Amino acid sequence: MDLDLYNKQILRLAASISRVGRLPAPDASATAHSRLCGSRITIDLKLNDDVITDYAHELRACVIGQAVASVVAKVIVGLTIDEVDEGAEILSAVLRDKTLPPPGPWAKFEPFLPVADFRSRHGSALLPFQALQRAIAEAAPGRACQRPAVVSFGQVVRT
Repeated sequence: MDLDLYNKQILRLAASISRVGRLPAPDASATAHSRLCGSRITIDLKLNDDVITDYAHELRACVIGQAVASVVAKVIVGLTIDEVDEGAEILSAVLRDKTLPPPGPWAKFEPFLPVADFRSRHGSALLPFQALQRAIAEAAPGRACQRPAVVSFGQVVRT
Protein backbone atom coordinates (compact mmCIF):
# COMPACT_ATOMS: atom_id res chain seq x y z
CA MET A 1 0.00 0.00 0.00
CA ASP A 2 1.43 3.39 -0.99
CA LEU A 3 1.19 5.56 2.13
CA ASP A 4 1.19 8.81 0.14
CA LEU A 5 -1.82 7.64 -1.83
CA TYR A 6 -3.73 6.16 1.10
CA ASN A 7 -3.08 8.88 3.66
CA LYS A 8 -4.90 8.96 6.99
CA GLN A 9 -7.35 11.62 5.84
CA ILE A 10 -8.41 9.55 2.82
CA LEU A 11 -8.76 6.44 4.96
CA ARG A 12 -10.88 8.37 7.49
CA LEU A 13 -13.12 9.72 4.74
CA ALA A 14 -13.57 6.25 3.23
CA ALA A 15 -14.51 4.86 6.64
CA SER A 16 -17.12 7.55 7.32
CA ILE A 17 -19.43 7.36 4.32
CA SER A 18 -22.90 8.75 4.96
CA ARG A 19 -26.15 8.69 2.97
CA VAL A 20 -25.68 5.03 1.99
CA GLY A 21 -28.67 3.38 0.38
CA ARG A 22 -31.37 4.43 -2.05
CA LEU A 23 -34.01 7.15 -1.94
CA PRO A 24 -37.61 5.91 -2.03
CA ALA A 25 -38.75 8.31 -4.78
CA PRO A 26 -35.77 10.03 -6.41
CA ASP A 27 -36.13 12.60 -9.16
CA ALA A 28 -33.25 10.87 -10.93
CA SER A 29 -30.81 8.00 -10.58
CA ALA A 30 -27.60 7.16 -12.41
CA THR A 31 -24.80 4.63 -12.24
CA ALA A 32 -21.15 5.11 -13.13
CA HIS A 33 -18.74 2.21 -13.53
CA SER A 34 -14.99 2.10 -14.04
CA ARG A 35 -13.87 -0.68 -16.34
CA LEU A 36 -10.30 -0.18 -15.16
CA CYS A 37 -10.80 -1.04 -11.49
CA GLY A 38 -14.40 -2.29 -11.33
CA SER A 39 -15.61 0.51 -9.05
CA ARG A 40 -19.31 1.29 -9.32
CA ILE A 41 -21.59 3.93 -7.80
CA THR A 42 -25.32 4.38 -8.14
CA ILE A 43 -26.74 7.67 -6.92
CA ASP A 44 -30.26 8.92 -6.33
CA LEU A 45 -31.12 12.58 -5.93
CA LYS A 46 -33.98 14.94 -5.44
CA LEU A 47 -33.96 18.46 -6.84
CA ASN A 48 -35.99 21.56 -6.08
CA ASP A 49 -35.30 23.93 -8.96
CA ASP A 50 -31.48 23.92 -9.07
CA VAL A 51 -30.89 22.82 -5.47
CA ILE A 52 -30.07 19.26 -4.38
CA THR A 53 -32.58 18.53 -1.60
CA ASP A 54 -31.77 14.87 -0.97
CA TYR A 55 -29.11 12.41 -1.99
CA ALA A 56 -28.22 8.75 -1.43
CA HIS A 57 -25.74 6.37 -2.98
CA GLU A 58 -24.72 2.73 -3.16
CA LEU A 59 -21.14 2.05 -4.02
CA ARG A 60 -18.65 -0.69 -4.47
CA ALA A 61 -15.37 1.10 -4.90
CA CYS A 62 -11.75 1.29 -3.91
CA VAL A 63 -10.67 3.48 -1.00
CA ILE A 64 -10.19 6.50 -3.29
CA GLY A 65 -13.69 6.20 -4.76
CA GLN A 66 -15.17 5.65 -1.31
CA ALA A 67 -13.39 8.71 0.09
CA VAL A 68 -14.58 11.01 -2.72
CA ALA A 69 -18.12 9.63 -2.39
CA SER A 70 -17.90 10.34 1.33
CA VAL A 71 -16.99 13.99 0.70
CA VAL A 72 -19.79 14.35 -1.84
CA ALA A 73 -22.35 12.80 0.53
CA LYS A 74 -21.31 15.10 3.37
CA VAL A 75 -21.66 18.36 1.43
CA ILE A 76 -24.09 17.90 -1.46
CA VAL A 77 -27.51 18.50 0.11
CA GLY A 78 -28.27 22.20 -0.20
CA LEU A 79 -25.84 22.82 -3.06
CA THR A 80 -26.94 24.07 -6.46
CA ILE A 81 -26.31 22.31 -9.74
CA ASP A 82 -23.64 24.92 -10.53
CA GLU A 83 -21.92 24.19 -7.22
CA VAL A 84 -21.92 20.47 -8.04
CA ASP A 85 -20.35 21.26 -11.42
CA GLU A 86 -17.80 23.44 -9.62
CA GLY A 87 -16.97 20.48 -7.37
CA ALA A 88 -16.30 18.31 -10.42
CA GLU A 89 -14.04 20.99 -11.87
CA ILE A 90 -12.20 21.42 -8.56
CA LEU A 91 -11.58 17.69 -8.15
CA SER A 92 -10.43 17.46 -11.78
CA ALA A 93 -7.95 20.30 -11.15
CA VAL A 94 -6.69 18.61 -7.97
CA LEU A 95 -6.08 15.40 -9.91
CA ARG A 96 -4.78 16.92 -13.13
CA ASP A 97 -2.67 19.81 -11.84
CA LYS A 98 -2.29 19.22 -8.08
CA THR A 99 -4.20 22.48 -7.56
CA LEU A 100 -5.24 23.19 -3.99
CA PRO A 101 -9.03 23.38 -3.74
CA PRO A 102 -10.41 26.81 -2.82
CA PRO A 103 -12.18 27.45 0.48
CA GLY A 104 -15.76 26.23 0.56
CA PRO A 105 -17.52 22.88 0.52
CA TRP A 106 -15.03 21.32 -1.89
CA ALA A 107 -11.96 22.26 0.20
CA LYS A 108 -12.35 18.74 1.60
CA PHE A 109 -10.65 17.49 -1.59
CA GLU A 110 -7.22 18.61 -0.33
CA PRO A 111 -6.27 15.10 0.94
CA PHE A 112 -6.55 13.90 -2.69
CA LEU A 113 -3.52 15.90 -3.89
CA PRO A 114 -1.25 12.79 -3.76
CA VAL A 115 -3.74 10.95 -6.01
CA ALA A 116 -2.66 13.25 -8.84
CA ASP A 117 0.50 11.15 -9.17
CA PHE A 118 -1.57 7.98 -9.77
CA ARG A 119 -3.46 8.55 -13.02
CA SER A 120 -4.95 5.07 -12.83
CA ARG A 121 -6.92 6.21 -9.74
CA HIS A 122 -8.38 9.36 -11.30
CA GLY A 123 -11.31 7.49 -12.83
CA SER A 124 -12.40 6.06 -9.50
CA ALA A 125 -12.14 9.47 -7.88
CA LEU A 126 -14.34 11.06 -10.54
CA LEU A 127 -17.09 8.40 -10.55
CA PRO A 128 -19.39 10.16 -8.07
CA PHE A 129 -19.40 13.29 -10.23
CA GLN A 130 -19.99 11.33 -13.42
CA ALA A 131 -23.05 9.71 -11.89
CA LEU A 132 -24.19 13.04 -10.43
CA GLN A 133 -23.91 14.90 -13.69
CA ARG A 134 -25.82 12.16 -15.49
CA ALA A 135 -28.59 12.17 -12.86
CA ILE A 136 -28.82 15.97 -12.96
CA ALA A 137 -29.14 15.84 -16.75
CA GLU A 138 -32.03 13.40 -16.31
CA ALA A 139 -33.77 15.45 -13.61
CA ALA A 140 -33.15 18.86 -15.20
CA PRO A 141 -32.86 18.22 -18.95
CA GLY A 142 -32.65 21.92 -19.80
CA ARG A 143 -29.40 22.10 -17.86
CA ALA A 144 -27.72 19.20 -19.66
CA CYS A 145 -26.41 21.23 -22.60
CA GLN A 146 -24.96 23.93 -20.37
CA ARG A 147 -22.90 21.59 -18.18
CA PRO A 148 -19.52 20.18 -19.10
CA ALA A 149 -18.96 16.48 -18.60
CA VAL A 150 -16.27 15.27 -16.23
CA VAL A 151 -13.17 13.97 -18.00
CA SER A 152 -13.52 10.22 -18.40
CA PHE A 153 -10.77 7.67 -17.81
CA GLY A 154 -12.41 4.51 -19.13
CA GLN A 155 -15.72 4.71 -17.29
CA VAL A 156 -19.11 3.74 -18.51
CA VAL A 157 -21.98 5.88 -17.22
CA ARG A 158 -25.47 4.39 -17.28
CA THR A 159 -28.87 5.58 -16.12
